[in-house]
Amino acid sequence: MAPSIGSVTGAGIVILIVAGVIVFAIAAGTVGREAHRLDALAPRAVYEIEQAIDYVADNLPAAAQARLTYDELEQLLAIHMRWLHAKGLQPDKVVDRRQDISLPIIVDEISEVAYLLARAEEAGMDVVDEDVAHVIDTHTAYFAAIGAVGPQANDPDINLN
Repeated sequence: MAPSIGSVTGAGIVILIVAGVIVFAIAAGTVGREAHRLDALAPRAVYEIEQAIDYVADNLPAAAQARLTYDELEQLLAIHMRWLHAKGLQPDKVVDRRQDISLPIIVDEISEVAYLLARAEEAGMDVVDEDVAHVIDTHTAYFAAIGAVGPQANDPDINLN
C-alpha cells in the first residue's frame, strides 16, 4: 500500500526543516551581500538643468533675482558645472560606483566665485560679484536638496581658517 500524502515520516520532516534552513541561509546571505554593496554606492542624484534654474531663481535674494535674467542664470549654472567637473566633483559617466575619494577636495569659495566671474566676463555677461556668490550658494543648496552632496568633511588635519 502506498503512503498517503498526509503521512510524513520523521526523516521527511528533518529533510523539510534542513531545506528550509538552507533556503533561509541563501536568502539572508544574498540580502546581506546586496545591502553591503548598495551601502558602498553613492546614491544616484538626478540633475536637471531646468529644475536647477527654477530652484536657484526661486531661492536667490530679491536683489539678485532682479538683476539676473534666466539666460544669465542658466549660463552661470553651466559654468559652475564645468568648474565642478574640472575639480573632479562631477563624474564623467552616470554609473553606480563605489565611493572612492582618496584625497579630500577642498572647495575654496573665493576661487570658485573668481572662476565664474572670469568665465562670465569672457561670455560678455555683466554680473555682480555678490550675485555670483549667491548663485553658487543656492546652486550648492540645490545639489543638497537632490541628494548630490554629502556632509562636510570633518578632518582635523585640514585647517581652513
